[in-house]
Amino acid sequence: MDTEGAHAAIRLPEGSWWDWDVVVWNAGGLTLAAGYDLAYHHGLELVFVDAMFVSCPSVFYDPAFRAPTADELLRITRQLGEEPPVVVAFEADAGGREPVSCLVAAARLDIVQENVLRYWREDAVPGQRFAPWVRSPDR
Repeated sequence: MDTEGAHAAIRLPEGSWWDWDVVVWNAGGLTLAAGYDLAYHHGLELVFVDAMFVSCPSVFYDPAFRAPTADELLRITRQLGEEPPVVVAFEADAGGREPVSCLVAAARLDIVQENVLRYWREDAVPGQRFAPWVRSPDR
C-alpha cells in the first residue's frame, strides 16, 4: 500500500481509473476493480484483506481518495472495538445528485496493477488473469 501513514489517503498508480466496481466481496475480503471501461477488462484492483467494515456502492465512478476524518476513525473504532490497521476513505459518483462518502476498514490493502479480462478468450497468454466469474466453455 502506498500511503504516508496508517490512515493517509492512498495513492493509485498512474492510469485511467474512472469506472469502479466490486469484483469480490466475501469472508476473505473485498476487491474493488478499476479501469477506463469495465466492459472487457480492468487494470487495477484494490484488494482489502479481511475487510471489517465496508460502506460503498457496488458500482461507482471517479473516486477521490482522502485520509479518513477523525469522526470516521472514531465511528469505526467504536463499531469494531479497536482501530483497524487500514482505513480507506473516498468520495465517488454513484449516479446520484451528490457524491457518496465511502469507507473501508481492513487488516491489509494490496494494490494490484494488472490487466484482468472480464470475458473468456481461447487465445489468452499463459498466466492471464480473468475476473472471478469468467469460466472456460469446457468447464
